[in-house]
Amino acid sequence: MSYAVKEIYYTLQGEGANVGRASVFLRFAGCNLWTGLEEDRASAACNFCDTDFAGTDGPGGGKFTSARQLAAAVANCWPAVYSSLARPFVVCTGGEPLLQMDEEVVHALHEAGFEVAIETNGTRQPPEGIDWICVSPKAGAELVLTHGDELKLIFPQPGAEPEKYERLDFRHFILQPMDGPERERNTRLALAYCLEHPQWRLSLQTHKILNIP
Repeated sequence: MSYAVKEIYYTLQGEGANVGRASVFLRFAGCNLWTGLEEDRASAACNFCDTDFAGTDGPGGGKFTSARQLAAAVANCWPAVYSSLARPFVVCTGGEPLLQMDEEVVHALHEAGFEVAIETNGTRQPPEGIDWICVSPKAGAELVLTHGDELKLIFPQPGAEPEKYERLDFRHFILQPMDGPERERNTRLALAYCLEHPQWRLSLQTHKILNIP
């Protein structure tokens, strides 16, 4: 199988339960809830996405003909001098990574020494062996992946209220204000909700605050 990748880069995880952790981001191209084209945004199942996942023209992006070749590209981004002090960590994201990610990719990344995380919309089941599963449900999209490590809900979403997910099998429940023109209002709403419902933790997009990828 070949893999279409938008970009691969080294940064700090900017949001969620692993915020601040050094990570290689492996962004797969494509999504099942939006084409990535602005002319299709209004009619998309997820019309608030703030990520460019269309094409393979980002830094480190391209077409990879094997899982081993892809894992080598990921490993090349990790600062090798520090490998003995911290286990390398890769975040497989998109778009929707589970359109392409398979057991071969997970195995190849493990062989390269990485702890493997995914960020998914939860509409597809993952392959075996992933170390950290973060699910971000989208209103109007069927949620089939109902367990994992982290549920990260963009808030507010009419039709995807936090109470719909609070009894699912996750270790961390994260509420993240929706970006866009209403970000300040959404942040106040998310803050108030977390104070009233302490099961939920507030997540801010610190990579945008720090101006890093």
